[in-house]
Amino acid sequence: MASLAAVGVVAAGTVITALLSPPRPPNPLDVLLPLVASAATLARRRFPVAALIVVALCVAVYYPWGRLDGPLLVLAFVALYTAADLGHLTAAIATGGTLLLAMGLGEAGGTRHVDDSMFVAIGGWVVAAVAFGGVTRTRRAYLLEAERRAADAEHSKEEEARRRASEERLRIARELHDVLGHNISMINVQAAAALHGLKKRPEEAERALRTIKDTSKETLRELRTTLGVLRQVDEGVPTAPADSLARMDALVAASGLTVRTELAGPLDALPTEVDLAAARIIREALTNVSRHSGAAEARLSAVCRDGELVVRVEDDGPGVTYDGGSGFGLRGMRERATALGGTLEAGPRPEGGFRVEARLPIEGVR
Repeated sequence: MASLAAVGVVAAGTVITALLSPPRPPNPLDVLLPLVASAATLARRRFPVAALIVVALCVAVYYPWGRLDGPLLVLAFVALYTAADLGHLTAAIATGGTLLLAMGLGEAGGTRHVDDSMFVAIGGWVVAAVAFGGVTRTRRAYLLEAERRAADAEHSKEEEARRRASEERLRIARELHDVLGHNISMINVQAAAALHGLKKRPEEAERALRTIKDTSKETLRELRTTLGVLRQVDEGVPTAPADSLARMDALVAASGLTVRTELAGPLDALPTEVDLAAARIIREALTNVSRHSGAAEARLSAVCRDGELVVRVEDDGPGVTYDGGSGFGLRGMRERATALGGTLEAGPRPEGGFRVEARLPIEGVR
């Protein structure tokens, strides 16, 4: 659109100049050079440097040897602006400087075509065309960069939201597995014991049924708390105490196993995160012993020394604690340890049975 307007202005100016000039016929250059320069101007967006050179040559030839004095210089300003705007700033500066130098030399040759003020004005328009083209290109690049950064920021925000949602899902899944899975497993074990001793040992069946009652009640509380988090409603603080090494007797009793326990070090001053992670690892490890090892007893040690808490659960069962189930238990324990900067190793013991050992750093967690 701008090209057509510039070409129209030059064509109209040339016609008006021809009508107002003394009655003498124009030479072929008065017609050919404006046509060539106009064609180059129309192609300036596709071939900016070539169009600039063609227009500059037409202008350089037109004014010394053409008989008319039309406004062909306007096309030179347009070509200079376009070249600078499309990133060919060096070509625009070189061409503009060459045109001004040639004009200055021509004016110094004895024949004056323009006065000094007109020469300065033309020089100013050349500089302005090149400068304005460079400014518009810089502004366009700035806007594109701003849009790109905004798009990157939005993408990063979405990625962060997805990452947090994924971490929250994993956390909820781990909590469900560690607490509800453990409790339901204990209900299953105690129910089997109750059925087995219902006739022969009624007192053991009654004790197993009471354990089922207490465990199911705790499971319902845990499930209600978890569902409240998922629904994002305030349902009050959970009434059941959180797992802790201070409730080691309850953890051991809930497993249904005979557990030999060894505790050492200041276990009552552990950071909350370490205390909870250790208790959950112990709960899951004892659950696996009860469900998979075939052993009736296990050994548990929790030792705090040298800036770390070492938790170990072992059994002498004929099989391994993990016998090809879902694997969520071991994965959840390992994730808990890794989240605190610790490690967890689990595998068969050389002498038989299975061992789970977690090392949780204490310093730097508070």
